[in-house]
Amino acid sequence: MSDKDKQQRYLAISKQITEQIGGKDNIVASTHCATRLRIVLKDYDKINKEGIDNIDLVKGEFVAGNQLQIIFGAGLVNEIYEVFSAYTGTAGSSMADVKQEAAKKMNPLQAVIKSLSDVFVDIMPGILAAALLSGLTGVLSQWDVVAGNATLFGINRLVSLASNGIFSILPLAVCYSACKRYGGKPILGLVMGAIMLDGSLANAYDAAQGLVQPDSISLFGLNIELVGFQGGIIIALMMGFIVAKLDIFFDKKIPDVVKLLFSPMCSVLISTVLLFTIVGPAGRLLSNGITNGLIWMTQNLGLLGYMVFGGVQQIIVITGLHHIFGAIEAQLLSDTGRNFLNPLMSVALMGQGGAVLGYLALNWKNNKVKELCIPSFISTLFGISEPAIFGVNLRYKFPLVAGCIGGAIAGGYVFLTNLASLGFGTTALPGLAICDPAGNGYINYIVAHLIALGVGLVLTVIFGKVTAKKGAAQ
Repeated sequence: MSDKDKQQRYLAISKQITEQIGGKDNIVASTHCATRLRIVLKDYDKINKEGIDNIDLVKGEFVAGNQLQIIFGAGLVNEIYEVFSAYTGTAGSSMADVKQEAAKKMNPLQAVIKSLSDVFVDIMPGILAAALLSGLTGVLSQWDVVAGNATLFGINRLVSLASNGIFSILPLAVCYSACKRYGGKPILGLVMGAIMLDGSLANAYDAAQGLVQPDSISLFGLNIELVGFQGGIIIALMMGFIVAKLDIFFDKKIPDVVKLLFSPMCSVLISTVLLFTIVGPAGRLLSNGITNGLIWMTQNLGLLGYMVFGGVQQIIVITGLHHIFGAIEAQLLSDTGRNFLNPLMSVALMGQGGAVLGYLALNWKNNKVKELCIPSFISTLFGISEPAIFGVNLRYKFPLVAGCIGGAIAGGYVFLTNLASLGFGTTALPGLAICDPAGNGYINYIVAHLIALGVGLVLTVIFGKVTAKKGAAQ
């Protein structure tokens, strides 16, 4: 196909999309990510979803984060966006612009969840790198040839050092990113993070085990133990928010002539006092409560607890609340060294992938279904479930139910095999690299995912045939 023919085809697609979403006047901004055209609208009730689904090259659509997201696929979406943005007059919109416009339409809960997600976006590359390196050193450490060869042993030692780096300063990184996200000067987030991990404070892990006796001070009649905040991810989130808001406040209130001198000083000093008197103790209680609650669920509800989580996790993805799990996973790693939520979320995702394959099997002769299902399934293999959920399973409902059951059954297998990860932030095939190798972890990881995929596929076919029979009977 010539470039001219492509442009004409993409223009026709752009015009059809515009018609199905209420016209140019209903469009606020547009941009694109790796696979999806993202559009912010004034009125989402004007969307004709069925009409969008029938447009040439469209592989699915959904509304999430107050954005209409139309799935085209990698590479293709870039070309279509160029034509669409020019046709609609939205060229030049950045992802930040679209997110800002979408945020204006969010309710308070959605805004909080979105902001938490944004905090981890900046530091996720470091966490993913460390997690993958943790998986690599976990594999290398199991091989006798590595222990017996000086060079291989040295390489593994360096890999181990690299894998531990981000986790040793994770509260600092989170505090920095949170301060930046909430509008403060990022350097103040770094300062607060450094205070949390100051070497003069008793190490939090050693203090918890009674290995050290922390110093204490009296402040406003309160006895304050000078213990560090190693692993204090939730506390770091709270402090990043607080120091950012104090920074904004003092920048507005202090005269310009002395602002540079006093604004940062007041922000840091007050934040430090709050850290040791209110935020730190409250944050520790909250962190311990969340972690202990999850651990309680796995220890006391056992198989049922794992199955429930594996069954409902992708429902949580639909609501957008799944973004908060990043902080909980980081806290679990800090407290226990193992993350049992990661494989549970991964098999829940793979259940939805199996459901997509089941729907594809039911409609194998339909080329439009093939165009939709095959890329959606491939996305699940790399830890991205939104195309599968919003493009196929939620739309037809019964595949979503089948996928959830697949995730639940595989969640039970995760419990029975004590499967866990050494990091977070990646699932499905990439997640294998951060799987805890203990107790045949790699084999169990693969088996768990095959269970989720197989159950999701088979049940989708069964449910689909039952639904079709009921429809024919009526």
